[in-house]
Amino acid sequence: MDEPRETHFGFQRVNEDEKTTRVRGVFDSVATRYDVMNDLMSMGLHRIWKRVAVFLVAARPGDRVLDLAGGSGDLTRLLARDVGPGGEVVILDINRSMLEVGRDKLIDAGCIDNVRFVQADAEALPFPSRSFELVTMAFGLRNVTRKERALAEMHRVLKPGGTAHVLEFSQVSSPLLSKLYDLYSFRLLPKIGAFVAKDEPSYRYLAESIRMHPGQEALADMMREAGFERCRYLNLMGGIVALHSGMRL
Repeated sequence: MDEPRETHFGFQRVNEDEKTTRVRGVFDSVATRYDVMNDLMSMGLHRIWKRVAVFLVAARPGDRVLDLAGGSGDLTRLLARDVGPGGEVVILDINRSMLEVGRDKLIDAGCIDNVRFVQADAEALPFPSRSFELVTMAFGLRNVTRKERALAEMHRVLKPGGTAHVLEFSQVSSPLLSKLYDLYSFRLLPKIGAFVAKDEPSYRYLAESIRMHPGQEALADMMREAGFERCRYLNLMGGIVALHSGMRL
């Protein structure tokens, strides 16, 4: 039998299967406070980053879009508006608690007729090949255990000419900004998590997971290895966040 492979869970080394279980536990814990914490952690900037991403994704009326790790539904709501009644957005998340939060928010927003909810693993998508014009993933790839598998699955389910877009925290370009960002991430962020979400360890993990995620060039290389062409990225906020994109030809 193959030996269990190790990966990182924040700064810890764990077996791959253990990471999947522990990440699920993190998001079970933070689901009900996820949106409040996002607003506090980013000072509301995450809403701008997501709007910029959706603008650049440029979904068209009638498109079928897969929103991976869709969580609380922020991208799905914007994408559903763009694809219109003739299109469809499938919001997928491995975590039932997060998917329930997203479902409730989208229903409250009246955004339901062209949205479908699926609980599944991004590493093994339950869709035929060449099913979607667009695939998006916002702030979810760093929590995936086998990122190369998720990227390969994104490529598989895209139609020829379709594009994948990954919005994720990345590597800060400025040394001064990097030091300030580290101070905020490892000193202040866990304390906010403890006070607001009553869960300091989960937010410490989330800060650590950002540092362990591949940087801009490394992620672009991973997308190329998964089969994507015309890979590129756009840094936002000095590289705190980056939007990667690639096309299936």
